[in-house]
Amino acid sequence: MMTRITAVFLAAGFLFTTACAQEAQQPVAEAPQKSTISVPTYNLPPTTDTDWRDPDPENTLYIKTKYGTFVVEMMPEFAPKHVEQVKKLARQKFYDNITFHRVIKNFMNQTGDPRGDGTGDSSLPNIPGEFTFKRSASSMPLTLVSREMSAKGEVATGFYKAMPVATKPDSTSFMMKDGKVEAWGLHCKNVTSMARGSDEDSANSQFFLMRHEYQSLDTKYTIWGTTIWGRDGLTKIKVGTAGETKNFVPDELISMRVAADVPEEERIPVQVLRTDSPAFKAYVDTFKSKTGKAPKVCDIEVPVRLKK
Repeated sequence: MMTRITAVFLAAGFLFTTACAQEAQQPVAEAPQKSTISVPTYNLPPTTDTDWRDPDPENTLYIKTKYGTFVVEMMPEFAPKHVEQVKKLARQKFYDNITFHRVIKNFMNQTGDPRGDGTGDSSLPNIPGEFTFKRSASSMPLTLVSREMSAKGEVATGFYKAMPVATKPDSTSFMMKDGKVEAWGLHCKNVTSMARGSDEDSANSQFFLMRHEYQSLDTKYTIWGTTIWGRDGLTKIKVGTAGETKNFVPDELISMRVAADVPEEERIPVQVLRTDSPAFKAYVDTFKSKTGKAPKVCDIEVPVRLKK
């Protein structure tokens, strides 16, 4: 059993917690629960099949709940150590029948604690923080939404794949030895991020799925994925905190699987609109104000569909 670590989450005034152990189990492939949520509709221009992409099954998770299956696209480009750990635990069936022990309205759904009270973790080592990453315009092109000033100076915000991102301007890359600029994911609705203790390198197994935008988490917690399917179910998870909310019986994470481990014919055939496509850029334009002011990146949800 690992030493208990209690995380004081100063930015939002809530507790995030870590540490404990659970015996590993052998992975068993299992079909995801088909989502009962209807296919979303978007104000899209005409698209062709080439405007859509299939997520990589090796970096896609199926999180099965009573509200359907959340399909999460993971981003090893942002946080390779976190993605590796989450996949390893999913393949051990660590997350099966674990509760959403801390769920806060207009904030997030936290899970991944085998104790169910916010004090537990896996037996795997903790992971060092991966709060920012490096990108180049060629290796990780950004579809620009807006430019703004931040604590890090001027930044560009937009999308890489389905992920909302902020980045130092590409024009500053010539000053860097590797030709890459600093970038970081944004805690918009649907994003998946890792809980941790007061130690920045104490993330282990607990994570949270964002129900709402929360900027104060940016560059303080490691973003490693985003929900691309079943998004409406994120706000259906029962609100409350284990041990604090009276008569709270938390909802359960039934199972979590890597899509590559599920037989192909049983996978959810979700496709994501390519954010580097003209169709997506036209879609972003529909969010501009009448005066042409650019929208906030967190106000834009990347369209998805079921493969035809």
